[in-house]
Amino acid sequence: MPAFFDPNLMSNHRKIRKQKMQIESLFLGRMRAPIKTGMIVFCGLTLLLYLFLVGQRMFAVEPYGMFEMIRPAGKPLVQVTLTCLAISLIFASIFLSDTKGAIETPPDGFFDLVSVVLGRLAMIMTAFIVLVMFYEVVSRYVFSRPTLWANELSLWIGCFVFLFAGLYAMQQRSHIRIYIIYDTMPWWMQKTSDCISVLLIVAFTFALVWGGYTDAENRFMRMETFGTAWDPPIPGIVKPALLIIVVLVCIQAVSNLFADWNKAPQSHTPADEIDEMEIENIRRTLEEKN
Repeated sequence: MPAFFDPNLMSNHRKIRKQKMQIESLFLGRMRAPIKTGMIVFCGLTLLLYLFLVGQRMFAVEPYGMFEMIRPAGKPLVQVTLTCLAISLIFASIFLSDTKGAIETPPDGFFDLVSVVLGRLAMIMTAFIVLVMFYEVVSRYVFSRPTLWANELSLWIGCFVFLFAGLYAMQQRSHIRIYIIYDTMPWWMQKTSDCISVLLIVAFTFALVWGGYTDAENRFMRMETFGTAWDPPIPGIVKPALLIIVVLVCIQAVSNLFADWNKAPQSHTPADEIDEMEIENIRRTLEEKN
């Protein structure tokens, strides 16, 4: 064994790393490392299965393509691939939710955690849209082989990005608000305004679910498709998801009301929205270039 290798030192180093991860953790604590491991494992499995499917298209008589990926019934390999992809996205969203951004409101309670996790999932899905469109551009303009599915897949993913981002924005209290009058109100009037706002959200949610539930159920039960060559079930999935996310937004609004009830009145300025850390990183980048 080399003289410079000290098992005790390595063990202490690992303990320090684990303790540091637990200190930086928002809610996972000791589960942060297993979640990270699960994320890496399932991402790796998903990548290997995807590469296998790509290779199969070159050599198999009846290869699986994007048409089969949204029709996995009777195709175990496709089902396993989609399952691994879903699990990897869940693990990645949970793991990335365990850290807090510079101007981000930390989660406080179960519903906040759900909103933050779905917000992280929206961020990951945005990257997927970029990859899909990049693939389409290269396929179309470099190889002259445009796809039938890239536009619809990006649209499908984009629907969920907007839904999840709306829920995340509600948890972060980052929807557009005008504070000119609100900041001049006394505490009791501010809380009255907050209650009225939440009641309006609840009323809107009730009306939307009441009027759209039957249609959403019918679309989902028959898994209504988009009516194109690839024919994904966008209406059959997005319409029920819309109602579910709106209900979650409503619950999050009520949760915010209770969480902020005892907070002292705050004065808002444009400086509240400035990410000083991001500005500092930009400044350092410009200095390094110069």
